[in-house]
Amino acid sequence: MIDYEQLSATQAQQLLPQLCDVLQACVADGGSIGFIDATDRDVIARFWQDRIDSLARGNCDLLVARQQGVVVATVMVNNSGMPNGRHRAEISKLLVLPLARRQGIARQLMQQAELRAQAQGKTLLVLDTRSGDVASELYRSLGWQVAGSIPFYAESTEGVFEATTVMFKVLQ
Repeated sequence: MIDYEQLSATQAQQLLPQLCDVLQACVADGGSIGFIDATDRDVIARFWQDRIDSLARGNCDLLVARQQGVVVATVMVNNSGMPNGRHRAEISKLLVLPLARRQGIARQLMQQAELRAQAQGKTLLVLDTRSGDVASELYRSLGWQVAGSIPFYAESTEGVFEATTVMFKVLQ
């Protein structure tokens, strides 16, 4: 059984080691998620601490999936900080532990993130993903559209510069 929930900053702080485990496993699996070295736990922990601080300020939402009480997946809805962007949010850190994949968890988290953004009055969502990544197929199947591609955008865990695809979804 998989449980889905939105975490408060306090809950996220209590689950910091599990959040780090998910991110670390995804980086070790070659995920293009902003990190290169899966062994640098300090950098990963600082990232999550910054996100928890942002969560406490109300700048974002963090949704997780748990199996048997353990966090196996995450997704974030990041609100635009500018007055002219109050209608939009960015989706980031859709992460699923490699051992928990192929169960529909990412799809369910994305659908919940979209509903959360819509409930907050957001009418536009944006994200970027490594070009050609399997995640692109998921996003397209959920109605996301490609805005364009940027070459040499991010360095992979293997040291190769890869393109990113920028996507968007207009919410009804």
